[in-house]
Amino acid sequence: MFLLKTRRERESVIVQAMIKMYCHENHNSDGNLCEECESLSKYSEKRLLSCMYGEVKPVCKQCPVHCYSPVMREQMRKVMRWAGPRMIFRNPVFAISHIIDNLTAPKQKRKTTSKTTHSR
Repeated sequence: MFLLKTRRERESVIVQAMIKMYCHENHNSDGNLCEECESLSKYSEKRLLSCMYGEVKPVCKQCPVHCYSPVMREQMRKVMRWAGPRMIFRNPVFAISHIIDNLTAPKQKRKTTSKTTHSR
């Protein structure tokens, strides 16, 4: 059952579904992904499987380590912006699961640079 998979497995399935939806609607692909979306799909799967945080990974947008290249990150952002709002109508189980995962994902603290103030 979908809900019994690990969070990383669910995230992978959801991301792949979003890429497929996006490609079908925006690149007029007919069942198969276009070359650009296929590349993004493989890249996202590789990045997800090699995440240094493993099963306790934070949500990518809140992660202090951005493992996507800037180009791929922008492509994924575009896919997510387009497919995210449509998921609730096209695949509500995925959408609700994704929302729950985003709310319950471990939070990673970002390293902040402390500014020291000098007294004069």
